[in-house]
Amino acid sequence: MTPQSSVFVMAALKIEREAELRVLLASMNELSGQANPANPLVPFTEFRQIHYARFAILEDETLGDIHAYFLPRVDYPVCLSFMADFDGMADDFRAELAQRAGAGLDRIFSCCQGYTPGTNLAQWMKNHEHPAAAMYVNWVGRTAAQVEEENALRLALEAEMQSAPSAYEGKTPRQIHAALKDFVYREKYEGRLKLTAPQATPFSWWFRNLVHLVGVPLVLLALAPVLILYAPVFLYQLRTREKSDPEIAPQVDPAYEEELAHLEDHDVTNQFTVIGSVKPGRFRRGTLIFVLWVLNWTARHIFNRGHLARVSTIHFARWVFVNDKRRVVFASNYDGSLDSYMDDFINKVGWGLNLAFSVGIGYPTTNWLVLDGSKNEQKFKYVLRRHELPTEVWYKAYPGLTAFDLRRNGRIRQGIERSAASAEELREWAALL
Repeated sequence: MTPQSSVFVMAALKIEREAELRVLLASMNELSGQANPANPLVPFTEFRQIHYARFAILEDETLGDIHAYFLPRVDYPVCLSFMADFDGMADDFRAELAQRAGAGLDRIFSCCQGYTPGTNLAQWMKNHEHPAAAMYVNWVGRTAAQVEEENALRLALEAEMQSAPSAYEGKTPRQIHAALKDFVYREKYEGRLKLTAPQATPFSWWFRNLVHLVGVPLVLLALAPVLILYAPVFLYQLRTREKSDPEIAPQVDPAYEEELAHLEDHDVTNQFTVIGSVKPGRFRRGTLIFVLWVLNWTARHIFNRGHLARVSTIHFARWVFVNDKRRVVFASNYDGSLDSYMDDFINKVGWGLNLAFSVGIGYPTTNWLVLDGSKNEQKFKYVLRRHELPTEVWYKAYPGLTAFDLRRNGRIRQGIERSAASAEELREWAALL
């Protein structure tokens, strides 16, 4: 199995070159915010391991919200971020980026502070890396190449059945399966189809994953006595703060909302990038660190086969701490419209939204950390839209395919490669075509 990794590179801009950078990033697109896959600066199609990538300028217009806590505003620098979700190891990916897209990335990152011509690009990106506090991958082990091959398989099977319907009409699922299995064998032999066998899981990744799988529960078990003793104090501290936390949820400026909407719904999948400040104080920061630590474990070891809790429309998502854990960036790639995405979470796992986001300044009032909050639907949507950022460049390796499509295509492949199956299993498989 080939594991998936991510990078999140962030660096402060040279303000005098911000306008130049925006023009440069816009030149990479074929539609507003939608990358030309073969653009000359970062030719994404040359990187078969990439699932998603984006450039976003992180300019937080909500920094003044800290005044609600009678604290002075901190003007963090405007930053450029580069994010990518890909197959394999991060060091290998950065090295390949430097080799294949070095000249283009030189032009882009030269607009950032501390980057000069001749800089070791791969090392500079690593030095400016912000690891995810929590990371979600829809299906760990499903590679971008596998997605492409399995979609080609489905299209070939559908075309075969449509071109010779009489050969399949009236046949049993077992007969259809046998005929299509022979068809796939011929197509592979002729080189028109390719179904690459999974590679062996890298030992280093497997070992780290095992240590993480066992280590986090062991740490929680060791801390259990302390956590139990602290629980009443925690609940008192929590409720005291929840009762006094200000809500900051004005309606979003229609012009800004239109700007964001202009970047959406060009494909069945959309991008989402938000930034916000953590409520002041060690209590709220510590709470979020703990919540994301546990969330990362569950996403890595439990919710790694097509769904995050009850939500199945997310391909990749990450929570990243920046600025000494005083701010958080959340970025995701999801199917459907933004409204349907938010409704999906509100209706299915609203408590999870509260856990992950309620420590952000201005979030709708929660009770006991998991209640209310996102259930105040309109305020919740105003808050998220207000913290959302335009994504300057966004790339998806397999346009037109949803997470549902990827899972169905995988099941089709599993079925065609099976040597034995029951009649009921074959009927279910045939229904996928």
